Amino acid sequence: MSVRVTYGAATTAVTATISRLVADRVASRIAAHDATLWGADAESESAVRLGWTSATDVSLPLVADICALRDSLRAAGISHTVLGGMGGSSLAPELITGTAGVPLTVLDSTEPGQVRAALADRLAETAVVISSKSGSTVETDSQRRVYEQAFHNAGIDPADRIIVVTDPGSPLDISARAAGYRVFNADPNVGGRYSALTAFGLVPSGLAGVDISALLNDAGHATAALTADSPENPALVLAAAITAGMPHRDKLGIVANGTPIVGFADWAEQLIAESTGKDGTGILPVVLESDAPELSARPADLQIVRLVTDADTPATTAAAAGDILVSGTLGEQILLWEYATAMAGYILGINPFDQPDVESAKIAARGLLDARPAPEPAAFVSAGIEVRGTPDVIGAASDLRSAIEVLLEEIGTDGYLSVHAYVDRIAHPELAELRPLLARRSSRPVTFGWGPRFLHSTGQYHKGGPARGVFLQITHTPSVDLIIPDRPFTFGQLITAQASGDASVLAEHGRPVLTLTLTDPAENITTLCATVR
Repeated sequence: MSVRVTYGAATTAVTATISRLVADRVASRIAAHDATLWGADAESESAVRLGWTSATDVSLPLVADICALRDSLRAAGISHTVLGGMGGSSLAPELITGTAGVPLTVLDSTEPGQVRAALADRLAETAVVISSKSGSTVETDSQRRVYEQAFHNAGIDPADRIIVVTDPGSPLDISARAAGYRVFNADPNVGGRYSALTAFGLVPSGLAGVDISALLNDAGHATAALTADSPENPALVLAAAITAGMPHRDKLGIVANGTPIVGFADWAEQLIAESTGKDGTGILPVVLESDAPELSARPADLQIVRLVTDADTPATTAAAAGDILVSGTLGEQILLWEYATAMAGYILGINPFDQPDVESAKIAARGLLDARPAPEPAAFVSAGIEVRGTPDVIGAASDLRSAIEVLLEEIGTDGYLSVHAYVDRIAHPELAELRPLLARRSSRPVTFGWGPRFLHSTGQYHKGGPARGVFLQITHTPSVDLIIPDRPFTFGQLITAQASGDASVLAEHGRPVLTLTLTDPAENITTLCATVR
C-alpha cells in the first residue's frame, strides 16, 4: 500500500499540511476515537461515528456466522443473492463482489422496471439481504415489502429467504425479529459511508461467495501504517494531496482501471462527497473512464488520482505530472480512503461524519407523495422528450438542443455539471455515455449518478458544497408500474416524487436544473446523445 504524487516532492503547501497533521497527532487520535478533532460543533456526532477504525477486529466474529448461513442456504438450493440497500449499504457490497468476480444482484432503485426485473430473476433460488442502518429507509422498506409478497405468492416462507442487516434497536431490527428473519446487527458507531468493513459490507458479500476473511485481514495489515503519526503515513499523504495542493483543485477525478479493483470510484464518490461537501466547501469526486476527455484536456481545478498496481512505477501508467498514484489491495484501499477522508475533514475544518443536507430531498419527496399534486406541465416537447426546468434554463430555450446549450452556458469557469438519471440502469446502461459526451462539450468536470441512489451519495455535496453545480435531470414515464404492498403509493409514484423533490430543493438553492422526461427511453436516449454530440 502506498501513495505517491508524480511530481517527485510534494508542493510546499502539501508538505506543510502533512507536517501539521503529524504534529497534531491526527492519525493516532482518529484511531483512539478522539471526537474532539473536528471541533466542538462536530463532537457529539464524531463521538458515535468512529467505530470504523476498529471494524477489522469488531467484524471478525461475524465471519463464521455469515459463512455458515451461506453454506446452509446453498445446501437448500439457494444460490442467488439479492441486496436491497441504498448508499453505503449497496455501494460497498457492489465494490467487494465486483472485485472478487462474485455475482450479486444489487437492487438500489425504485424504478418499477428495475424492481420487476429483479423479482422475476430466479426467485426460487433467491435469498434477499435487506440492508438499512436506520431501519426506515423508504427504498429498502419498499424492496422488502415486494419480496415478502413475491415469496408468499410463490409458496415460500419469507423467513427462510430474507436476511436483515441493520443497527440494533432500529424499527427494522424490531420488526424483522418479530417476523422470524435472520438479523445481523452492525456497529451503531459507524456511519453508512464508512461501513464497508462492517456487517453492511460483509453480510451480502459473504453470502454471495466472497472470501470476507481475506478482505478483513488485508485491511488489518494496513492499520499500523494508517494510524502512525509519521510523514510516511499513506493516509496523511493522500489527505494532504487532495485538499492542500497548489494550485487548489477541489474536483477529484478518480481513475481505477489500473488494478483489478472494480467499482472503486463509485464507492469512493459517496465517501468523499458526502463527508466533505458541506458548509459551502468540499471535494467533488468525478468517476472517470480510462479514456475520459478530462484526462487529455484537464480543467485547472481537476486533480487526478489513479489506482495502480504499483505506485512506485509511474512509467507503467498514463500518469501526468501532479497525478496521485495509489496502490494496495481492496481491503487496504478501503481503510486508507476512510482515514484520508476523515483527515480531509480535519484539514477543511468540517465535520466529515454528518450529512445535514441529505434530509431536505427526502422531506420534499415525502411532501409530494402526501400531496400528490398534478404533474408540472412540460415547457415544451422536443424530439419526443418533455422539457422542464428552472426559469434561467427554460426561459431562453425553445427545443432540446437550445435547452442543453443554455444549461451548459450556466457552468462557470470553476463549475461542474451533474447528470441525475432516474432510469432503469440495468435496462439502459448506455445512458451513462452522456457523461463523457457532456464533458467534451463543456470542457468542465461532469459527474453522473443513477437516481435515486445518488441521493444517498453525492446528494449532500450538491446542496451543501460550493454553489457551482448545474444539473441535468433525466426521468421517464414507466410503461408499467408496480404496487408497494400496504403502501399508499407505487414505485412509479415514489421515484417520480424523489426526482421532483430533489429538483425543487436544488432550485431552492439557486442551482440551474434542466429536467428531460423520456417517453420512449431507447429512442430518446439515442436522440439525446446525438444532440449532445
